[in-house]
Amino acid sequence: MAVAQLAMAIAPHSRRIWIACGPGNNGGDGMEAALHLTRWGKSVLVTWLGKPDTVPPDTAASYARACAAGIDFAEGPPSDFDCCIDALLGVGGTRAPQGIMAAWIEHLNSSSATILAVDIPTGLMADSGALMQHCVQADHTLSLLTLKPGLFTAHGRDCSGTVWLDDLDVTQGNTTDEAVVTPTAWLAGAPGETLRLHASHKGSYGDVAVIGGATGMTGAALLAASAALHAGAGRVFVGLLQHSATALDTQRPELMFRPIESLDFRAMTVVAGCGGGDAVREPLARILASSARLVIDADALNAIANDTQLQTLLCQRAARQLSTVLTPHPLEAARLMDSSAQHVQANRLPVAEDLSRRFNCTVVLKGSGTIIASPGQTPVINPTGNARLATAGTGDVLAGMIGARLATRRTSFLAACDAVYWHGLSADRWPAQIPLTAGALSNCA
Repeated sequence: MAVAQLAMAIAPHSRRIWIACGPGNNGGDGMEAALHLTRWGKSVLVTWLGKPDTVPPDTAASYARACAAGIDFAEGPPSDFDCCIDALLGVGGTRAPQGIMAAWIEHLNSSSATILAVDIPTGLMADSGALMQHCVQADHTLSLLTLKPGLFTAHGRDCSGTVWLDDLDVTQGNTTDEAVVTPTAWLAGAPGETLRLHASHKGSYGDVAVIGGATGMTGAALLAASAALHAGAGRVFVGLLQHSATALDTQRPELMFRPIESLDFRAMTVVAGCGGGDAVREPLARILASSARLVIDADALNAIANDTQLQTLLCQRAARQLSTVLTPHPLEAARLMDSSAQHVQANRLPVAEDLSRRFNCTVVLKGSGTIIASPGQTPVINPTGNARLATAGTGDVLAGMIGARLATRRTSFLAACDAVYWHGLSADRWPAQIPLTAGALSNCA
């Protein structure tokens, strides 16, 4: 019923509806939808990859009801249809679609019809958002019972279209199924507005020190510093690794340039690694050992991945009650895990959790559907942001934004969740006709 109702809502004027049904209970849902749509006067054609004597009992019962109702079944898809319901594979699909199913997916994707996927687009992994060889490109997805993590991370946002939820009235009050009521992740919502007290001063909002900007990459450190400044840090210091660099940013004169050795990290939030190159290795041990709060980005992550002593210093921070946030993209996460970017992308949730446990800190695994994980916390998947962020420097901006929020003494997990959400939302709100650059993004942090 839920599938049929949504199909009517998204394609109310469709004359011909093709329902592609797989051999499992997802296909049974498709046949039940066919019954309702036929009763409501729609012309429905069902193609089915199952056989009555080899399918689950519920699906067999749905097939029997559809036959008794005179539903039109066909061996192959129609050449003309206005709406298609993808009921091929549900959350249990683990093997890439092949043969006839793969051909149906290609036929479906090449059409101009409105596509509604049941529970999850066929070919998309429900837990990770990883793609199989063939995947339905849905316009809408109706997630049943609960939202699936794969709809919101990795390739999920590209394949799922608009995501709808029908919990089918299954709540904690009327079920004992722990798989339903215990979340594997939360979907981030908008953080509440932080009101500044009138009786406050710049010291109330903390000092951020950005350490990075090796030769040829000073812009990365300046982007992070600008973002920290615009995100509300009380004071922002910049320690450039290119010693001959300018000591004044005329566009942002509020930034205070200092020799790195003169900075006292014990009372600061440090953002380390933005444009750091190999030069960031030299101050990194002192930063890890002494900074009160720390965001580790870019080349600082790569330095830690290649140095067991730095890894030890990182792991010791939590025992000393020092806050740490790591901000890897998939390749940097792979280096930290001695793995591959492909493995990370195929297992984004568990990788983020593994990294957070291994280094006992908050991890921001960047990408479509950025994941924030921290020991003892249910991971959060961020829903904001778009492909405009796929440009140089936006990661430096995010590091600076996290640093500013961490400087206000929020927990590392909340600081990361808040910054990631607003970073993406700034891109979502950016005017379509104006190119988005990291410099512009840093000004609206």
